[in-house]
Amino acid sequence: MASRLQIQGDDSVILRITHSNIKSFSSDVRFSPQMTVEAVKEKLWKKCGTSVDSMSLELYDDMGDKVSVLGDNTRPIGYYSPQNGFRLHVIDLDPSSVTSGGWLEDTSLVEKYKITDEAYDKLDGTYKKFKEKLGHRYPTQESKISDSYMEELCANIKVGDRCQVEPGEKRGVVKFVGRSETLAPGFWIGVQYDEPLGKHDGMVKGKRYFECPPLCGGMVRPDKVKVGDFPEQDPFEEEEI
Repeated sequence: MASRLQIQGDDSVILRITHSNIKSFSSDVRFSPQMTVEAVKEKLWKKCGTSVDSMSLELYDDMGDKVSVLGDNTRPIGYYSPQNGFRLHVIDLDPSSVTSGGWLEDTSLVEKYKITDEAYDKLDGTYKKFKEKLGHRYPTQESKISDSYMEELCANIKVGDRCQVEPGEKRGVVKFVGRSETLAPGFWIGVQYDEPLGKHDGMVKGKRYFECPPLCGGMVRPDKVKVGDFPEQDPFEEEEI
């Protein structure tokens, strides 16, 4: 019986990743056909939070039809004949998983600590009192910044560019370029990081600037962003050499 393994040299394949519990999660990830299913799960665990032991993987073609269930952790992913543009769907089997219940996407489900204005005013060492103490002596930072602050640095930055953000050499895709209604004056760059290294999903202080998976979004100043050939980093690259 002929083997289904279809590996040609070291050709990689780019698959679109979706998640059963996080409906807004979608990411294009590159895989080596030689990677075992277990190694693929380890890579996806770092992206979506579902543990390897609780993860089931299903492969769908570009027409949306199921191709196979990746049920053998020891087989290389190439055994299941993935192709560029196919979708790899992550199913979280753990009912108590951090991804269950929808709270990663809907922050209204998270219980928030509340304090009355009266009680807050009685506290010492608050940021409000610090501002009141220094406000009459020093002008605010926002009053010093013009609406065109760092505009010239945005000339060569456009939505869709691959980029690297400092500090930390965090890589991702430019998703927004322009002024922000909810942040300080001047120009900002919205970035969708390849890894969950951000602070939000593209919504900042109630204003949505772009769409991205939870904790993959960041708004940074243009001087922190460098665009160019910055492919997605593979944490298993050194192990595969």
